[in-house]
This record gives sequence, structure tokens and C-alpha cells, in this order.
Amino acid sequence: MFERQAAIFLYAVSPVHMGAGQAIGVIDNPIQRERHTGYPCFAGSGIKGAVRHGFEALGGERAHIDRLFGPDAGSSELYAGAVSFGDAQTVCLPVRSLKGGYVYATSPQAISRTRRLLELIGVNVAWPALPEVEEGKCLLINSARLSGEKLHLEAFEYTARILPDLSKLSADLAEKALPSGEAYAFFAQKLKEDLVILSDTDFAYFSEHAMLVEPHVRINPDTGTASDGGLFYTENLPPESLLVAPLMASQTRTGRTEDALPAEAVMAQIKAVIDGKLLQIGGDATTGRGLVVAKVVEG
Repeated sequence: MFERQAAIFLYAVSPVHMGAGQAIGVIDNPIQRERHTGYPCFAGSGIKGAVRHGFEALGGERAHIDRLFGPDAGSSELYAGAVSFGDAQTVCLPVRSLKGGYVYATSPQAISRTRRLLELIGVNVAWPALPEVEEGKCLLINSARLSGEKLHLEAFEYTARILPDLSKLSADLAEKALPSGEAYAFFAQKLKEDLVILSDTDFAYFSEHAMLVEPHVRINPDTGTASDGGLFYTENLPPESLLVAPLMASQTRTGRTEDALPAEAVMAQIKAVIDGKLLQIGGDATTGRGLVVAKVVEG
């Protein structure tokens, strides 16, 4: 049983392609999505595998890998790892705005799920309750993003309502989700000022249609030219997206006295390695995809 819990926020600083492995639409390589909401997500197994793969590069010791994450497949040893990553859920997404470049769009459903996860791990969340948001309307803090009383996102116009209390939520979210330091100061401030609450329906639309879709051409190695039928499309989560996942730790389970660590020490080790660090998750690593900044929040 896992004895220590935390949340890990993942903030994308490049496009991220966590592939679904199958395509049923017009996009050849879609990203992972939740079945019931359609929101982008990261499988916990993919996050764990990426952290394990980069553990040494992030400053961890090779000798600790197996006792924290479990033995490699095919190993003669059989025991469970002491660290577990859950699936990452969408918190907010960047959506192009007529003013200010982009906003951080979210919805009551996405915020409520984030709040539930944080409270389950014992994090104090003093966020104001959000009122109901109808389709075609939105809540925001920064009136500078408006044209009259309207907010324009992509090709859509929303009737806006300024909600001052929303700043309590956005400020706390920015503090929890982004590392401190000058490199993140601009984005933390923008998240505080430019968080926009859409209806669940409108947010679901952007979750599906505001992703980054890139065309690729498969090259014939013999001719050096494009292969017939070699055009394909890959979907990516856009930079500035924010997701959150549960992170849990137990005591080590190798059965060896010399490897024994309590859950508190396991959590401390994994937090020291990944908190505030740049991780690479998902595919297309050689083209600079999959870069996310991790922030661990303990209860």
C-alpha cells in the first residue's frame, strides 16, 4: 500500500506527443485522450518510464533505480517498485486570443478534478467555488483581454464576466504548478492574470480542436525523395499546457535489508530528482518534442 502521496504538475515547454497507438480519425498519430471527456492525458506508465529512463541524467543514482521503480522486464528478480505515477489530467490549455497572444483556458470540470486530487493528497486548497458557466460565456480576471464586453478566442466570441475572486484560484494554481525563479516569472504572472473559465462544452471543443497538428513526409532511403503515400499527420499537445498527476510512494519492497527505505525517504528521493526539472516524455525526442517542467506538491 502507498503511504505517501503528492501531486506532480507537468507544464509543457515544447509540443508533446504521447501517442495513443491507434488512429480512428483523420490524424494518423493522435495523442492520448480520456475516453469519457476527450481531454488530453498522459498515461502514468509513460510518465514513470520517462522518469526511470532519465533518472541518472536528472541527478539520481543508478543503484537506486530498481528499488524505486522495480526491476527491468525479464529480470530474475520479482518485486514491485516503491514509486507510482498516476495518469495526468488536463488542468488548462493555451488558446489563441485576439489580445494578449493566448490565455490559459480551463473549465469548472477541469478545475474541480484538480481540486479533488489536491485535497485527496492532503493539500490545502482555498479556491472559491465557481459559478455555472453557460455555453458562449466565460469568466476571467483581466479586462485588458476584452474587446468591449467580448473575449475572442480563435474564431469564437464569448460574452465575458469579470470575476475578481478568480484571482485567488489563479494565483494559488500558479504558485503550486510552476517552479519559482526568473525563468518562470512571466508565465506564472500570465497564469495569474489570464486564466479563463469556459463552459465544460466549450473547453471540450478546444481540447479536441486546439491541438498542434504537424504534417510529416516519409522519405524513401533509396531515392531521397518523398515516398508515395508517405504524407502523415502527427498530433501534439501545445506548449504552455498544464496537466497534473498523482505521485505515490511506499516503502521499498526488494526484500533486502540493505535496500530498505521508508515511504518518506522514497518520496524525498524522487522529489529531489524531478522537482523543478526538465523531463522528456512521449515520442519524437530527437525533434525536441516532449519537454515538460515538473513541480511536485506534497500534502
